[in-house]
Amino acid sequence: MSKRLELRFLNEEGRTVTVTLDNPVDPADPDLVNQAMDELIAQNTFTSSGGDLIEKSGARIVERNVYEIELS
Repeated sequence: MSKRLELRFLNEEGRTVTVTLDNPVDPADPDLVNQAMDELIAQNTFTSSGGDLIEKSGARIVERNVYEIELS
């Protein structure tokens, strides 16, 4: 099972931009995630095809499970 932290922002066009980080600390600290997202916006760290990131949209942990199926 793999986990990813998805940080979701809105850009200048109002479209959602997702920044992902593999293997986040578990459990994630909501205050630290919030502070990190504020800092990414303040430092203008990332840009997108729709312009700069201007607002937080949300954050979530996504888990992915893979089960192999044996074929006969």
